[in-house]
Amino acid sequence: MQIRPFISILLILFALFSCRKEAPLPASPEADGFVLKVPQGFPQPDIPKDNLLSSSRVALGRRLFYDPVLSRDSTRSCASCHFAGRAFSDSTAVSFGIEGRAGVRNSPMLANVAYQKKLLREANLPTLEMQVLVPIQEHNEFDFNLVLITERLRRMPEYVDAARQAYGRDPDPFVVTRAIAAFERTLLSGDSPWDQWFFQGKTDALSESAQRGYDLFRGERLNCSKCHEGFLFTNQQVANNGLYEVYPDSGRMRLTGLEIDRAMFKIPSLRQVAVTAPYMHDGSLPTLAAVIDHYDSGGYAHPNKSPLVRPLGLSAGEKADLLAFLHALTDTGFLTNPDFRAPE
Repeated sequence: MQIRPFISILLILFALFSCRKEAPLPASPEADGFVLKVPQGFPQPDIPKDNLLSSSRVALGRRLFYDPVLSRDSTRSCASCHFAGRAFSDSTAVSFGIEGRAGVRNSPMLANVAYQKKLLREANLPTLEMQVLVPIQEHNEFDFNLVLITERLRRMPEYVDAARQAYGRDPDPFVVTRAIAAFERTLLSGDSPWDQWFFQGKTDALSESAQRGYDLFRGERLNCSKCHEGFLFTNQQVANNGLYEVYPDSGRMRLTGLEIDRAMFKIPSLRQVAVTAPYMHDGSLPTLAAVIDHYDSGGYAHPNKSPLVRPLGLSAGEKADLLAFLHALTDTGFLTNPDFRAPE
């Protein structure tokens, strides 16, 4: 797929759909009492003024997220590649779309996606509303058309009623993109053992091994926190980590056409990383231990490889401590939260 023409079309379509905001909206979303549960120590996420959160909007988005009506043959949904119990990631190297078509990249997890400013592996889309359009039109995913989806939804009374309650209009592209984005912004995760220790002051929440691993992680010797920084454990930039000498996937270069972007991919958040295997943009590393071994080795030579990726000389004990720290970023309450599961 030619990314640059596609993104241009995407932006034009999104702008056209956004221009329809003058349709009458329901009462102010704040009026229904919806409160976003922001974890302790986290900032308030930015919420677009044209898509303030409400119970009805989140409920509609949750329903759409789990409904295969979004795919051309009604067999695949957003949840087909983003499982709640895996922090809304997948268990396979690449996910599969309609008719068993294989995707080209590993599905990223969606925990705390409300804070992500640059979406997709190219780090090129600025809003969740825009990102919704990508799997819908992708040949290897839903292979469908947003206009045709809304025609389907308008023949379903339950969706017509829900759209009018949430956005004061019948199902249309504006409603579909905003509702799914609204649900995704509620997927906040911040109660891992590390959070309890770091933000909540529970001194016994983090094992001694995990504490040693955290010290290694943020120390100058390893410099992991240069890329995986802040409460999200990502700087949201793109980088090359020396996974290959020659990459089958050109990375951000697919979008820009620039050699400096060849094999550059967005740096992922490490939250919930213990449950999101396999790893890397192509799902080529099966375990966290394999990931640690890769970085310990310094990776393969590549013109764009980050200078931060270099041989580390880790001992077996240090690797075990790093692994303990990464496991301590698992928020089990998020993985089992009934508010995020498929609606009954």
